[in-house]
Amino acid sequence: MPCKDTTSRVTVLLDQEDCLVDFDFSKISCNKEISGGTGYLEYCKGKSIDEIMRLEFQEPLEFLAPESTEDQLFIYLEWDALRTSLAQYLGEVADIDQEKYQISSITSDEKGTTIVQVICPPEKMPDLISCKKRVP
Repeated sequence: MPCKDTTSRVTVLLDQEDCLVDFDFSKISCNKEISGGTGYLEYCKGKSIDEIMRLEFQEPLEFLAPESTEDQLFIYLEWDALRTSLAQYLGEVADIDQEKYQISSITSDEKGTTIVQVICPPEKMPDLISCKKRVP
């Protein structure tokens, strides 16, 4: 994420039985996908909300075996975004920073449920250094 706007959005699609069909995690400003093709969607697809909520971060991390710390970060971002949106959908908000994680809509139809959540950046961001400027 080279730009300073780190506000992101996660869109979660559930089927009629509240099992994960799809989710999209992207930056709002440029609609750039945040995931690095981690495989986390495929890992969670078809799982129920309860199964996803019970996943400790270590489980998908071990299963997906990312090769870099950047890939680990992407898996964490996806894991966190999906969990917080599902927790808010369930009304389990006690441990969620509702200033940072904000549900913008929940809609249901014959296909299932769509949850859209906005994730605001922290108040103070660390200085961002372009990858091109970093010394290898």
